Amino acid sequence: MTYATHILIALGLCLLGMTALSLAIDRHHRQVYGGDTPPGKRALLRTGGAVLLALAMPPCVLLWGAGAGFVAWLGMLTIGALLTAMLLAYWPRS
Repeated sequence: MTYATHILIALGLCLLGMTALSLAIDRHHRQVYGGDTPPGKRALLRTGGAVLLALAMPPCVLLWGAGAGFVAWLGMLTIGALLTAMLLAYWPRS
């Protein structure tokens, strides 16, 4: 895989993970879907989000090594969280 592919995979997984974690919160779920999150779905979103965020670490570590890869992963988490926050801020109110 190329340099850009590793970065895009990590960024995509972080964005999906942060989006799943945000949708596990009733306020954001209500904003997007119009209703509160059912308890089973909330647990699935939290678990899935955590797994996706964890899966974003290996591409960073493979690309930059353990130390710099961990720091890059933290940066990718930050970018994923910011993109999710911006998407939720501009999501039409239901």
